[in-house]
Parts: sequence; structure tokens; C-alpha cells
Amino acid sequence: MAIEPKDLFNLVEDDVRELVHAEKSYGDSWRKRGGVGAFMMLARKWDRIENQCIKDGYDIFDTISKDPTNTGILDDIRDLRRYLILVEDFMTKIHIKETREDNYEESRD
Repeated sequence: MAIEPKDLFNLVEDDVRELVHAEKSYGDSWRKRGGVGAFMMLARKWDRIENQCIKDGYDIFDTISKDPTNTGILDDIRDLRRYLILVEDFMTKIHIKETREDNYEESRD
């Protein structure tokens, strides 16, 4: 099965929409406890996915096929993907800001 860009864009659009909606209720609580807390939150999501796949010999495709509902393993996969997006977005913004500040300081020297 070939990758369909339209399908991937739809996933990303859904993620962005859900992240914006969630931020209204939860704010930045996902990073409230710093980097270790954010990592542990990601680990908990992975643990949920792993625990559901154990019974199927870690065959994630089989696990999803047995419960393709929006409240099953796909929900946990979406949550993990969205939290990963938040982590990447947050750290990318920090890195860009630091790079700009470094470049500014270097230009003043």
C-alpha cells in the first residue's frame, strides 16, 4: 500500500485541531514537571500500547485489527503521536530562539 500524502495531511490536520482544542482545557500541563515528566508521560503512553500488544505477540497490526475503535489502541497511538508533536514543537522553538540569540550575540562581537 503506497503512502497517500492526502491521508497523512488529514492525520496531521486532526492532530493539530485536537491539540489546539486540548490546550484550551489543559494548557501546557504536559510539560509542567519538566523534561523528565514529559518523558515519563511519553513512556506511559508507550506502556499502554505495549500492554495491549503483548497478547498478540507484539503484532501491533493484529492488535489494531482486533480493536479498530476510536477508544482502543488507536487512541493511544494518536495520543503518543500528539505528545511527540508537542515535545518536538516546544524544543524546536527553544532551539530556534537560542540559535537566534547566539547569532545576535556573535554579530555584536
